[in-house]
Amino acid sequence: MNIATDVRTTARKFVAATSREALRLVREALGAEAIVLNHRATPEGVEIVAMAEGEVSQAVAVASAAPLVAARAPVPAPEPAPAPAPAPQPMPVAAPPRIQAPLPAAAAPVAAAAAVVAPTPAAPADLVMNELHSMRGMLEEQLASVVWNDRQRQDPVRGRLLRTLLGAGFSAKLSKAMLEKLPTGQSYAEGMAFARAELIRAVPVHEDEDALLAQGGVYALMGPTGVGKTTTTAKLAARCVMRFGADKLALVTTDSYRIGAYEQLRIYGQILDVPVFAVKDAADLHLVLQDLRDKHMVLIDTVGMSQRDRSVSDQIAMLCNSHRPVKRLLLLNATSHGDTLNEVVHAYRHGGGGNDLAGCIFTKVDEATHPGALIDTVIRHRLPVHYISSGQKVPENLMLADRAQLVDSVFQPRRHNALFVPAEVDLQDEPAGAAPSAQVVQAQAEAERLRMQYQNLIRAMAHDAQELATAAGALAGAQIGFEGARRLWRHAGEEAVGQKAVLEDLMLQARSEVSGGCDAYVLALSGQVGLRSNEGGDAYECQGSLLLSDRSGLPLAAPNQWLSTAAVPGGQEARRKPGLRQVQWLRQQALGRKLVHVLPRLPTLEAMIEWQAQGQRWLARAPGSTPVIDPVTGATGKLARLGLAFSVPRALSFRGKPALQCEAEAEVRLRISPSAAVDPAALPVLRCVVTRVLDARGQKILSQSYLLSNLGGEASALQLAQWQGWAAEAEPCFRLLRQGVQLVGGMGELGDPDMMKRLLVAGQVSTTVWRLLQAKGDWADRTRMLMNQLSGRPVRSSRPLTGNALYVGVAKLFMLLEALGTESTAPTQQPRVLEQQG
Repeated sequence: MNIATDVRTTARKFVAATSREALRLVREALGAEAIVLNHRATPEGVEIVAMAEGEVSQAVAVASAAPLVAARAPVPAPEPAPAPAPAPQPMPVAAPPRIQAPLPAAAAPVAAAAAVVAPTPAAPADLVMNELHSMRGMLEEQLASVVWNDRQRQDPVRGRLLRTLLGAGFSAKLSKAMLEKLPTGQSYAEGMAFARAELIRAVPVHEDEDALLAQGGVYALMGPTGVGKTTTTAKLAARCVMRFGADKLALVTTDSYRIGAYEQLRIYGQILDVPVFAVKDAADLHLVLQDLRDKHMVLIDTVGMSQRDRSVSDQIAMLCNSHRPVKRLLLLNATSHGDTLNEVVHAYRHGGGGNDLAGCIFTKVDEATHPGALIDTVIRHRLPVHYISSGQKVPENLMLADRAQLVDSVFQPRRHNALFVPAEVDLQDEPAGAAPSAQVVQAQAEAERLRMQYQNLIRAMAHDAQELATAAGALAGAQIGFEGARRLWRHAGEEAVGQKAVLEDLMLQARSEVSGGCDAYVLALSGQVGLRSNEGGDAYECQGSLLLSDRSGLPLAAPNQWLSTAAVPGGQEARRKPGLRQVQWLRQQALGRKLVHVLPRLPTLEAMIEWQAQGQRWLARAPGSTPVIDPVTGATGKLARLGLAFSVPRALSFRGKPALQCEAEAEVRLRISPSAAVDPAALPVLRCVVTRVLDARGQKILSQSYLLSNLGGEASALQLAQWQGWAAEAEPCFRLLRQGVQLVGGMGELGDPDMMKRLLVAGQVSTTVWRLLQAKGDWADRTRMLMNQLSGRPVRSSRPLTGNALYVGVAKLFMLLEALGTESTAPTQQPRVLEQQG
């Protein structure tokens, strides 16, 4: 090794066999503060050109003090170094000595000259140091790029995951910190599952709404202007009113700046029957809260202020200095940029006396394109999320925060490509006007197809394809109409399939289900349910029939629905004449079994006479106060007064407890008023069946019901009572129609051409959901658990699965199977196969 010193300057060359040895020579000769001007590989070894830091500063100072002298007699620079090697490896001096970062080889002679040759009067001394720092920053950026590209080559999946997280709105700091824990050798799908699990674990969420509302207190909703404080206050107020009544709640507003702010909250208060108070300052707030000390909960709607407004601290101080503790909830706008959200939290977080924010509420989530910034913000600030607001409707557009749903919403597929988040293709340099090659187009299409499938299947639902296919096979083999329901669900979104085609499909399914699920009769349960338009709020009345099995009582088919406007006389007429439309339509259908119409109320006298002439069979519930006549003796009375002989009691379970049931029957004729426009002799003789439920000892009557029917001796009293009991159990299936219509597209305005088609589809799928809800066996339990997970509900053993939640899970299963392109295959021995797979 040797040390060469240029006698014309103070810059010195150090040559050694390795970079480490050369840097050691620099440190020994010039000290730890030396500045490396050049670093290159030569045939003799590694050459470093360096200067002491003090010599550079002295040269700059001398050059600044005597520019003219330096201009006449410039000190020559060191000889330019030969061309650098193709891939130089600059190595800084190891700690603890501090050596400035090496400069690029091409810039080294220029830097040396700039450090020695005096600048002209137009170039001050600071410019030299600025140039040095600029070149150092440029080199650091290049080195960082080299390191990143090297990591990309070693683990490309990690880089792709990072780009996905950044594109979703997460900050680079959080994204890199999360991916640091990612095990190596993972696929992209496994990496996304890992990132999703990490995010779910990290998101702070206030999950116990019951404890929050039971605790009560004073809550102030704060945030910048336009974030939705007043609307969210009304939504929270509605939830509180539904929980513990309007007399336990009060609303307060501090917004005296915005025109109409108090009026808007006052209108909400009138709707909810809740008092509203307006305050101007801290003294007013003190008096109002003092008067409202008996209220279980007080909600304060504060004035909106920019996070940069100095009045924010005054507003926080007013709330924190109140004699009654005020818990502050910060509203975060989901459409805001991540840096804006960070500023908002910093401005509103801390209050006087250690009164920090109690939590936050996400607003305008339905308008956000990159909601990852919201989750990033609450993770970094450890700010619990209480509620999610996703619309203007009060109170239905306010939901309790759920970790899994929050994270899954970030990775939902978007309708349009992002314009302001550049993709890799956008960052590549291509000639202007050059069209992408066919290979590039094909690769992009394939990547998009895979992305959509993964987002719909793995990221959003966190279930693998095998599990979904197994569930679909189990449902297809369970004889609950799953395949037909899935086909209809697909038709709901196809414009080419009209209402008439769906009706024909429903009748085919009805005949098939009746043929396999009924013995001698098919029970046609008539019911009605109120529906409301999603947009204009129009009220509808829907009448329908559920075909029940005379073997098990389970709904088999919903072949038709009839819709009318609830406000018109026709709607009231339908209420007064139950089953009128259904009986007339079903009379014209060939179902292959005898029809028995099961009605919620007695039909009209005219309908009884007409149906008797047509041979229609029916049974209906009747109150015990119904006036009747004994057709033999002519004695008058009421159903509850009939002297009946009951059968021997049989053991059964009633409301989860052991009980006994017995039946009795008698023949009666309805007694009508003399002014009725019906001939009493034309009324048919009816069978009255009374069902009585006793306690386990047979001493106390727990329940007693009455039904009337025109069926003769072809059906026993026990059979009629059983049919009536099955009908009562199946009536909630009509209410499932509301959930199904919303999932399939919702109710439209009058004149919507596809509204009836959606209604028909939702009705038939309701029968499949209900049968799955009532199914027994291990396969049914496992399938319902999967549907519950798909619905996004937290699994709690104390809370049974509801029909609405099961409907949501089935609907998501339909969509996932479409995304996978999976066709269900029914197993031959389904329970045994499922046990082996479980």
